[in-house]
Amino acid sequence: MEARQLQVFVFALFFIFGGITSLNDVLIPKLKELFTLNYTEAMLVQFCFFMAYAIIGIPGARLVKRIGYMRGAVAGLVTMMAGCLLFIPASRTAFYGLFLLALFVLASGVVIVQVVANPLISLLGRPETAHSRLTFAQAFNSLGTTLFPFVGAILILGSIADVSADQLSGAELKAYQTAESQAIVNGYLGLALALAVVALVVWLFRNALKGERHDEGSGFAGLDLLRRPRFGFGALCIFLYVGAEVSIGSLIVSYLMQAEVMGLEERAAGKLIALYWGGAMVGRFIGSGLLRLVSPGKLLAAVAAGAIALILLSTRTSGAVSGYSLLAIGLMNAIMFPTIFSLACEKLGTRAADGSGIINVAIVGGAIVPLFTGILADSTGSLATALFLPAACYAVIAAFGLYARRPAS
Repeated sequence: MEARQLQVFVFALFFIFGGITSLNDVLIPKLKELFTLNYTEAMLVQFCFFMAYAIIGIPGARLVKRIGYMRGAVAGLVTMMAGCLLFIPASRTAFYGLFLLALFVLASGVVIVQVVANPLISLLGRPETAHSRLTFAQAFNSLGTTLFPFVGAILILGSIADVSADQLSGAELKAYQTAESQAIVNGYLGLALALAVVALVVWLFRNALKGERHDEGSGFAGLDLLRRPRFGFGALCIFLYVGAEVSIGSLIVSYLMQAEVMGLEERAAGKLIALYWGGAMVGRFIGSGLLRLVSPGKLLAAVAAGAIALILLSTRTSGAVSGYSLLAIGLMNAIMFPTIFSLACEKLGTRAADGSGIINVAIVGGAIVPLFTGILADSTGSLATALFLPAACYAVIAAFGLYARRPAS
């Protein structure tokens, strides 16, 4: 398989795991209503999903180093399929904890696929264009995050009945939860079938990558890399970036439903999640070009400052201005992950799989930051106040951009 064909394969992986991750933004308001959860409890969806990055990141890197990138991708896709199938018993038992377990298993597969995809796209081309190439690949990730929530809002949120769970109890509540969660099952069963097809195709090309080499590394699965200031700072910023991005995405539906913002009903607000992720997609196509002309570090600092400005605008205004300025943060997010990743991992060489594993552990920020954002929203009674936590994350990212504006030595 030639390098260009491999790039197409990696772009497909970015599309798949991006779309599955963004479905959580639709799933959260659905489960919040079904199980009458507060914001902290609802954010356990993201906590369980992204906690897989902390638990599976390093073992996932070890697995990929042992069996290779292509077989590693198959292992990840099959694990994702198993997670999707777990939604069947979760729905039949109407047990929130089982939904969380299904999400953890699904995310474990996503982690393995991501350990494969990030370093592989960096290796398939000239080192000097790695920033641009990874950003372009992330645009396909954003295509998935744009399409999946829109379809998910129709299939999942659209099925909510006139009655709500807080009006029921006992056997009636159990029956309602089982019936309403069937929409979730149908969506994830479709995903399981698609993943099975993709896994079969990848398996057929399992020997396509020639000359693959991995350094065994030192320390515990590459943790010694954190002693490098540039890599350590970058890993911290991945933690904060994913946390900020997921926190905002998770709150969009509830935020837009507020009377002082746009006062939308749940399904209409759910569809607008596509604008948040769509902005990231458009920004990544634009950013892949800009990164060939502008210092990646300086551009990273600029968009992080832009995200802070949009949060301030959203929380200080009302109506459509408040709602759409929050959604526009997706455009600022566009280049952040790929640029932080490539700046942090510059010149890792044969330690690339180790670096990718550590970076994937740092994605656990998507579990921690949203949980604390939910706690802040519950304790203050204000979603606007809770958004200042993501703003603080963007401030640190801006500092990293300025720090890493020069090439790694």
